Amino acid sequence: MRRIAIINQKGGSGKTTTVVNVGAAIAEAGYKVLLIDLDPQAHTTIHLGFEPFKLEKSIYDVLVNEVPIDEIIMETHQKNLFLIPAKIELASAEIEMVNTIGREIVLRESLKKSKNSYQYIFIDCPPSLGLLTLNALTTASEVIIPIQAEFFALEGLTKLVQTIQLVAERINPATHISGVLITMYDKRKNICKEVAEKVRKHFGKKVFKTKIRENVKLAEAPSFGQTIFEFASNSHGSEDYKKLAKEIINGGRNEKKRTWKRST
Repeated sequence: MRRIAIINQKGGSGKTTTVVNVGAAIAEAGYKVLLIDLDPQAHTTIHLGFEPFKLEKSIYDVLVNEVPIDEIIMETHQKNLFLIPAKIELASAEIEMVNTIGREIVLRESLKKSKNSYQYIFIDCPPSLGLLTLNALTTASEVIIPIQAEFFALEGLTKLVQTIQLVAERINPATHISGVLITMYDKRKNICKEVAEKVRKHFGKKVFKTKIRENVKLAEAPSFGQTIFEFASNSHGSEDYKKLAKEIINGGRNEKKRTWKRST
């Protein structure tokens, strides 16, 4: 199982878009995938066509009320793709968990008790470095950082990297930055080229070869509750996320190269 947290404390970096679409692409390739919406804005949940206010239970109940995680997992309309949804009440979870013993590892321990197994778990983190994100880091063995190709792209990244390193040193030695993804890229814009070059200089080989190009279809798909492959299968967004999925599948740490299509 590969547990991957998608993190950037800056909003608008493409976290949710990446979680949903790369998860869908890997599920389509034959792997069993679980998406965990750990953001109180519930954008992953909405992106997949669910209405948070209509849900009886969510990840909040797992973290605060000790509800078994298997009671929360939902099937999506795509084969092999499953979801642990979020609701706005998740915003109060960090305060309510303040006196919880082992509050930084609640998610990890809940997943251990699950009777379901997945080959990939993707966690959509909130745009902050609070307790929810800490739970993601103690659960995940890999971190992918999406970075928008714009002027302030690298602002705050030092703190994010320090937090990841601190968690690795003190709580979860397995966690590490496995990839950095450049999003909203337009090769016609000099600023995008400059940011991409700076990111490569800073992160080296961790930067994915695939860049997610600016694409209006990626922005429109969530309002229809669809992945980019359902909404606009011939778009640049669809092409880019399929390429990214291949890179992730073939780039497991300390693993042999994997084939794109899972053998049956």
